Amino acid sequence: MEYRGISLVTGAGGFVGRHLVALLVRRGVKVRATAPQRENADALHRLGVEVVRADLTDPQTLPPLFAGGVDRVFHAGAICNLSTPYSVLKRVNVDGVERITALALASGVRSFVHLSSTSVYGPYRAVAFTEDAPREPQDDYGRSKRDGEEQVWRRTGEGLRATVLRPCTVYGPGCTDGAGKVFSRPTSIGAIPGGGRQRLSNVRVEDVAAAAYHLSLRDDAVGQAFNVADDSHPGIEEALRLAAEAFETKAPTLHLPLAVVAAAARVQGLAARLARRIPDLELDAVRYLGADYVVDNAKLKAAGYRLCYADFAESMRELGGRHRQERSTRLT
Repeated sequence: MEYRGISLVTGAGGFVGRHLVALLVRRGVKVRATAPQRENADALHRLGVEVVRADLTDPQTLPPLFAGGVDRVFHAGAICNLSTPYSVLKRVNVDGVERITALALASGVRSFVHLSSTSVYGPYRAVAFTEDAPREPQDDYGRSKRDGEEQVWRRTGEGLRATVLRPCTVYGPGCTDGAGKVFSRPTSIGAIPGGGRQRLSNVRVEDVAAAAYHLSLRDDAVGQAFNVADDSHPGIEEALRLAAEAFETKAPTLHLPLAVVAAAARVQGLAARLARRIPDLELDAVRYLGADYVVDNAKLKAAGYRLCYADFAESMRELGGRHRQERSTRLT
C-alpha cells in the first residue's frame, strides 16, 4: 500500500512518538505531528514537520488534525504510567481514542495504527502471551489500554482500517519514564528484586516505530493485533548486569524480597503524590516482577517484520557504545 497524503502522528512529543516522526521523515513521508499547547515542540520543528496543537481531551482541537488529506494515522497519544488513576487515564486513553477514531473514520483514512500495550493481558499465566490471550488487566493503566482498544475494534466494525500494536517494556534512546528507563540510561539500582531469575520481555523503541510503519503498509494487518517484543527473555539480574555494563555503573548484587520492594514502592508513591510527580518505582510495576513475563512475537515476524534489535544483550552493547561516544563528545 502506498501513501501520498499526510501521515498524522498523535503524541508526537512522547518517547515513541518522537521516534515515529523521525522514522517517517527519513522515509520521505509528509508528517503532521500533534503537541499540546504548552509542550516544547522545537525538536519537531527541527525535523521539518507540520506541528498542530491539539488535546485529546478537548474535542474542539481535533478536527483540524484531519484537514488537507490525511490518509494515515499513528495514534501514540496516551498517558503511559502505572500511577495515574483510571478516572484520569480514561479521558485520554479511552475517550481520546473514541474521538480520534471517529474523526479518522469520517475522514476516510486508509490506515489507522493504534499503539496499545501488553499490559492489557494482565498477570502472567505460565505461557507466553499471544495476541489471542485473554485480556484481563491487573491495573488501571492496563484497563485503560484495553478499553481504548475496544474503541478501536468498535470503529473497525464500522469500517475503520485499523491495526493495534501491543509493545511490551519499551526502552532505548530518549527514554526517561516507565520501566524501560532502567535499560536506557545510567541509573543507581541498588538491589535485585526477588530471586532475579524472572524472565523479562523488552523491545527497543526503534523497533516499535518501524513495526508500526511496516504494518501500516499491509492490507492483511487491518483488523489485527500484534505483539511487539524482541527475541530475548533475560532474567532480571542478567538484564540489570547488562545495563550496568553498558552505562558503566555498578551492577546490583543484593537480592531484596519482593515484599520489601513493594513496601519501598508504597513509600515512594506517597512522596511522589505529595510532590505531584510519577515515582521512579511504581507499585503496580512491582506486581509484574513476581513471575516470568514472556511475550510471543511470532505473529509480527510472520507479517514480514524483521527486528532491528532482536537480541537484548547486543542492543545493550550498542546503547553502551552510543553512551560512551556521546559522553566523549560532551567532554571535547
